[in-house]
Amino acid sequence: MAVPAVAARRLLASSRSRRAFWSASWSAEPAAPSASSPAPDSKKKKKAPSGSAAPHRLAAVMDAVNERKLPPELRGRGNAVRSETDIVNVVEQRIWHSMEEGHFENLPGKGKPLNLNSNPHADPAEDTLYRILSRNGCAPEWVELNKEIRGMIASWRSALKKALVNQSEDDGSNWNDDCRVLQQQIRQINDKVFRYNLIVPFGRQMFGLNWDKEVDKLKLK
Repeated sequence: MAVPAVAARRLLASSRSRRAFWSASWSAEPAAPSASSPAPDSKKKKKAPSGSAAPHRLAAVMDAVNERKLPPELRGRGNAVRSETDIVNVVEQRIWHSMEEGHFENLPGKGKPLNLNSNPHADPAEDTLYRILSRNGCAPEWVELNKEIRGMIASWRSALKKALVNQSEDDGSNWNDDCRVLQQQIRQINDKVFRYNLIVPFGRQMFGLNWDKEVDKLKLK
């Protein structure tokens, strides 16, 4: 029985020493620096850049890019370019100089008919569809609708002109009836124009008719 008692006393002593160590480590507080002791030298933090230089660099890059887009004749004179017309004028001058020097005289394909079987600037799917329609003697819907609208507009304007002539020659008793018929026709035309603008490719939209403007144009004539 002596051996277990010795082991128990050793285990109890080791546990007491552990508690004393942890209690001392947690209760110990760092000593406050005395007034006489100099404060430790703290490293001065570097000031972050204010950021004002970044927009200037970005503006310089954008100016350089825009400068490279200009023709050589206008580079270095960015303030002289006030609109796209200035650039167009430079391009036209180049074309005229090239024509005077004869650069367009010996072009390949000169005097030969243009190849209109394909459009390199159109979408490949649309180009294929239009080519199939053309081979079968058909046209896209918006092409046929364009022809129909232009024919309706021409006949409507001739009817309006005739109604104005009758109004000036007669007593104008039929003018109100003619106006109602013509306004109904103009609504039909504008409905077709609206349908046309929905299906036509971008950049080929058409404007509808305005009754007051059409009448004023014919009266001014």
